Amino acid sequence: MEMKLELVLLPVTDVDRAKAFYVETLGFDADVDVRPAPGVRVVQVTPPGSACSLGFGAGLFAYDPAGAPVRNLHLVVADLDRSRDELLAKGVDVEPITDVGGGVRYAGFDDPDGNGLLLQEMSWRTGDAF
Repeated sequence: MEMKLELVLLPVTDVDRAKAFYVETLGFDADVDVRPAPGVRVVQVTPPGSACSLGFGAGLFAYDPAGAPVRNLHLVVADLDRSRDELLAKGVDVEPITDVGGGVRYAGFDDPDGNGLLLQEMSWRTGDAF
């Protein structure tokens, strides 16, 4: 059986603030921002090069902010030091880098709603393997 994870829903309290954080601060692509019915908004953003997107919005049970926070969403990067420095320069409060051994390093941060993200670097995932 083949399966692909393509969308993770995040609970947010302010859709515009969340969209600005993911698109303007993190550099995600803004794929969808629609209002298919009165009181309903659907937003989908995707990290460049990723097959999995994040979705959030308002007016649907799936977007209930009572489900917050989601924790430990991994954003795999080729150069953790550079990626962390870029986010720090944009005002994101990124934790210090943790080396867990085996060529794996992490640095965590939260979005404005407390959803937790981890930058993850794996030493063997470089070049064409990234």
